[in-house]
Amino acid sequence: MAYFITEVCDGCEACVKLCPTRAISGEKKQRHSIDPEYCVECGTCGRVCPEEAIQDPSGNRCKPVKRTEWQKPKVVGKRCVSCSLCVEACPFGCLELQVTADSYENRPLPVLIKPKACVACSQCVKACPLDYLELA
Repeated sequence: MAYFITEVCDGCEACVKLCPTRAISGEKKQRHSIDPEYCVECGTCGRVCPEEAIQDPSGNRCKPVKRTEWQKPKVVGKRCVSCSLCVEACPFGCLELQVTADSYENRPLPVLIKPKACVACSQCVKACPLDYLELA
């Protein structure tokens, strides 16, 4: 089940700009809609909606969250195999594989290189086949 835009929507388009899958459409200053075929239930739309016009899949109204409080991806463990699936999955190009102080045997790890562009959509986390990436 996808997120849903209620009648409270005033068409400000905040959600449209940040939806990682472009699932949201509509005319400016009119109620928008979310295409359930493309919605990945990341909640970005609900975090940015100033009117609290977004309902989550459980029917709860989403509250806006300050962008500084959004969770960011981070590697959990040094066993990342550097497959780059998380990098490829990021719709905004926020991750890059780099050798860091936390790298094991000089293996590059995913690093958040564009923290301001990250919308905490969790597409990178979902792409990790080994569960070595999480939002924190």
